[in-house]
Amino acid sequence: MMRLIRYYDGERESYGVLSDDEKALICLPSLAKSMHKRLPSSLEAFVRMGEKAIKTAEELLKKAFKHDIEKSSVPVNQIKPLAPIAHPPKIICLGLNYRDHAAEQNAKIPDEPIIFLKPHTTIIGPYENIIKPKFVKELDYEAELAIVMGLKGKNIPVSEARKYIFGYTILNDVSARDIQFKDKQWTRGKSFDTFAPIGPCITTENQLQDTSNLRIRTWVDGELRQDSTTRNMVFNVYEIVHHLSRVMTLEPCDIIATGNTSRRRLRHKARTKISEKWKCCENRDRRDRRFGKQGC
Repeated sequence: MMRLIRYYDGERESYGVLSDDEKALICLPSLAKSMHKRLPSSLEAFVRMGEKAIKTAEELLKKAFKHDIEKSSVPVNQIKPLAPIAHPPKIICLGLNYRDHAAEQNAKIPDEPIIFLKPHTTIIGPYENIIKPKFVKELDYEAELAIVMGLKGKNIPVSEARKYIFGYTILNDVSARDIQFKDKQWTRGKSFDTFAPIGPCITTENQLQDTSNLRIRTWVDGELRQDSTTRNMVFNVYEIVHHLSRVMTLEPCDIIATGNTSRRRLRHKARTKISEKWKCCENRDRRDRRFGKQGC
């Protein structure tokens, strides 16, 4: 499984592949250099290089000797995971794209995707702090599967959409509910700086071809608050890419947050307290525990 992580090791920023035992990161630019090959110096450039970059990385990992891997590896406890895509051209989000969420909101299932945008200044890494403006009273979480686009495209057929997707990650669409409900629309309440923790991993599309039943969960102070799967999606990932590409040109490194899931029935009714610690994950328990706040 190719799980790409952008990271800082105390001296420099780079990116690599999470090892199978999840104890180390294999720095891909370093490994390529040691084997007299070339890969881009940044993860965003790697994404733009697309299938060629993935095939080169897979070949390097397959042919590398043990000492090459060890020389290019760094323990995960010695790095800081960063947002995998720091400056996407666009962050496109969907509303009411889960049947269970629409039902709990007593909302009609949309016949076309409901979309809104977040600025790239909302993006932070999985360990960074969300900054609440003083005038925001109700801060809330939304764990969502996120698509990372790999190719530029317009009017993409559903049957061709897979070719345009680089991979998938997880995004927390943090929302100021009091602002959102006051404005009667979503932009301001979801656009504050730091309101989009993302990552740490991007799992490549060729490694995660079936996205029809991925489990998405959120814990708050150890209490499970969201627990749903992508089988509850109104529009699946390929339909989403199709519909969005009819509206706007999709570009490499665009991030598409595919919608918020339902909430579990709580023992008490309360908006999220600012002191609460949130943890989101998609599909893989072990990885979530290792990275703490947010899985991939």
